[in-house]
Amino acid sequence: MSNGEIDYWKEPEFDESQISSCCFAQSDFKIVFPDYRSSYLKQIWPKVTDLLKAKRIDCELNLIERYMFVKTTDKTYDPYIIIRARDFIKLLSRSVPLEKAKLILNDDMYCEIVKLSSFVSNKEKLIKRRQRLIGPDGSTLKAIEILTKCYVCLCGQTAAIIGPWKGLRKCYKLIVDAMKNFHPVYRLKELMIERELAKNPEMKDKDWSLYLPKFKKSLKPVGKRNSQS
Repeated sequence: MSNGEIDYWKEPEFDESQISSCCFAQSDFKIVFPDYRSSYLKQIWPKVTDLLKAKRIDCELNLIERYMFVKTTDKTYDPYIIIRARDFIKLLSRSVPLEKAKLILNDDMYCEIVKLSSFVSNKEKLIKRRQRLIGPDGSTLKAIEILTKCYVCLCGQTAAIIGPWKGLRKCYKLIVDAMKNFHPVYRLKELMIERELAKNPEMKDKDWSLYLPKFKKSLKPVGKRNSQS
């Protein structure tokens, strides 16, 4: 970061020279996937294998029982890479394309799977509020990705988010609020203002809440019944 400012969220770099031996115990994860993903996963699996092999992780694709499997090897030196490998295949199972899912293997990237259906009471509300996140011709979703620096995949009843930690938190909040019937346009306005404030060095130590708009959720008034005297 500029001006000597320390980014406390940034993880220190980690490489093989910093550890003298491999992981002490084998760790593994199994992730199931829907039938419609079988053809795509079969097609990309050689690339998946190469990506994980470079991280000293073994993997397996079972098309009969429809699951993906990852495990550490005796050459695995990064104890956290198995968690990233698990998230990697989990994203693939959630319809995230390979080119986006592989970002999670980088140390500065994180992911979140949001179950959209847990915030609504019926399918009609789910479809309507999910469409708000997408917007006309995908414009709202594109704005969300630009302002949070995250990739978002909306598929069925879930949303998959990949991005840096700060952006991930903002994106998660925006999506959850949208499913709770708070229109994403309002959150996008806040993010745009925050982005402009961040460009001003004089605003670094000030309270930004004074400059952010205050939105309140309002309920439509219920019409009074006409009473007869």
